[in-house]
Amino acid sequence: MTNRAQRRASAKKTKSGTGKHGQLPLLAGPSAQDIEQVMTLFNGGHYAALEQLARQIVAQFPQHGLGWKVLGTALKLLGRTQESLEPMKMAATLLPDDAEAQNNYGVTLKNLGQFEQAQACYRRALAIKPDYAWAHTNLGNALKEQGRFMEAEASYHRALVIEPNFAEAYLNLGITLYEQGRLADAETSYRRALAIQPDMLDAHNKLGVVLKNLGRLTEAEALYRRALEIKPDFVDALTNLGVVLKDLGRLDESVAFFRRALEIKPNDQDARSNLLFTINYAAALAPASLLAQARDWEAACIPQAVRSAARARHFNRQPRTSRRLRVGYISTDFRQHAVSYFVEQLFARHDAGRVEVFAYSLCPNPDAVTARLAGLVQHWVPVAGLSDQSLFERIDADQLDVLIDLNGHTANNRLGVLARRAAPVQAHWLGYFATTGLTEVDYWIGDPILTPPETDPQFSEKVWRLPRTWVSYEGKAEAPASHWQPDPGGAIWLGSFNNLVKLTPATIALWARVLNQLPKAKLLLKTHGLAEQRNRERIAAAFMQHGIDPLRVELLDASITKDWRSHMACYDRVDIALDPVGGLGGGTTSCDALWMGVPVVTLMGDRMASRMTASMLCALGMADWVSNSEDDYVNKVVVLADDIKSRQAMRPNQRARMARSPLCDAAGLARALEDAYEAMFDHLQQKNSPIGTPATLVAP
Repeated sequence: MTNRAQRRASAKKTKSGTGKHGQLPLLAGPSAQDIEQVMTLFNGGHYAALEQLARQIVAQFPQHGLGWKVLGTALKLLGRTQESLEPMKMAATLLPDDAEAQNNYGVTLKNLGQFEQAQACYRRALAIKPDYAWAHTNLGNALKEQGRFMEAEASYHRALVIEPNFAEAYLNLGITLYEQGRLADAETSYRRALAIQPDMLDAHNKLGVVLKNLGRLTEAEALYRRALEIKPDFVDALTNLGVVLKDLGRLDESVAFFRRALEIKPNDQDARSNLLFTINYAAALAPASLLAQARDWEAACIPQAVRSAARARHFNRQPRTSRRLRVGYISTDFRQHAVSYFVEQLFARHDAGRVEVFAYSLCPNPDAVTARLAGLVQHWVPVAGLSDQSLFERIDADQLDVLIDLNGHTANNRLGVLARRAAPVQAHWLGYFATTGLTEVDYWIGDPILTPPETDPQFSEKVWRLPRTWVSYEGKAEAPASHWQPDPGGAIWLGSFNNLVKLTPATIALWARVLNQLPKAKLLLKTHGLAEQRNRERIAAAFMQHGIDPLRVELLDASITKDWRSHMACYDRVDIALDPVGGLGGGTTSCDALWMGVPVVTLMGDRMASRMTASMLCALGMADWVSNSEDDYVNKVVVLADDIKSRQAMRPNQRARMARSPLCDAAGLARALEDAYEAMFDHLQQKNSPIGTPATLVAP
């Protein structure tokens, strides 16, 4: 980043070359009047006029660096970064001792993704002027883009030694600290930036992101709203506000902010993916509408030239009869995350004789889980920071046969890579609960319960049904033993530890029906966001509308338990777990409850997102807990509540039963997926048609 003072064109005359007798002749250059006009146009923000003046100066004095420097600056400020590259390069060449010219050339290179070349420019600037705070900061920015966070941090600290009140350096230091997972330090850095520059948009926005990740949702909301007071069309803040409102369970408000962001910037991938993610929680939206909006993502976010190039791609892969399949997995969540919890078991059990596994990690903050995953695959490829095009080229060079996306439209996804057709066969598995909407994603991997044939019209992909449940859960050995006992007074504790966003009006209405049928029952809700008073009041009011006394609903914020074991131990308080209904049901949460011996009642909906728990229960052999209507749901909970003896007999044995079931058979899942990958690839080979042609295979 540069500021106005930094970009200001130097009025110094430049000496260049040597004369016939070793003298340094002074080059003819722009007049003092020209230079004064440059400064007037620059300071007045008249960049188009500045460009025209700069072109006149360059035409008259092509060997004088000032004209090139001004032209490059004008083009950059007009948003024409690619055009500014050559003038910036000329200025840096003609003004080798001008630190600002070297720095400006570096900024242009960095903005074009040429990070190594940019760093060389910044280092030249610093060799000329070691106390150039902007060059230190920009060097940090280029290092940060490459994931070299500790080096970047050192550069920002050097800038701050030179200029202690440098808000931009504090801002970028905060970004680097955040990327390292040092949230408290990042908060401090952003607050210092705001103390210096109270109206700094990015600092308000990024501090909001930190606080959101610290679970301080109301504070984050206030910061995003402050950013929007300063700049009402700030798309990043609109999107982030939508995310935090979603996490607070305020879906209608959340969707409204995503739509506002898209009115301003229709091709914003983050806003559009967040909108898709959020509307899937709303049962009122028909699946056909969800599919249409998913297709809109591709139309809005992937340029037609990219789509055309992807459709035209052909691959020459050898038949797999003589070799292993080369299979890649791509994810931002190869870290402490629910996706990795399921993926780790798969990686550990893949047959190295059948598949050669490549894992493309987009995780900027590796942790202990990342390290474990890296040790389970033949090729671990850290790719955080690469652009979609660079990542596509990296994957393409690996000559994959099959590429599996684990993100869908979740945070920081890289669907743009799949849209470029990085592998002959591309599929989505596990990480998302709806269609990607992408033409170049061939398959969506599900199972007969999760994605029965009647759900096929909901997907742009061909649904591939595994002959078993689509996931495998492996209970951790450190999970506490269950110490549940029925309440001696006959009280029944119903419970849900699902995210607040799943607590939709339809879910509250159904759970209220259950509570009305069981006068002695109470409901325990535990999740993030329940420390917020506004949320507590909203939930209490929603249950009161259905005649439920708020005293019968206990709200626990997730922070009440400090580690995973203590969180799992909370299931001892729950007699029966209730799965949310309509939009998105439980996934990992349902498995956790079952592992702790808690029966889970679910309502099988009309879309994949509301059928996950049903698939898991059927794999466990507990289809009796799967209901097909709201009346059936209420009845199943009431029957379970009344049958204390059966629950008491079942609970101590459920973990062992679960461990023996297909739900915990990771080796079986690995074999099923390997069979699927081979069949997908073989089918493509047999078709002998251009990649991207819609598949007609009827998957098992």
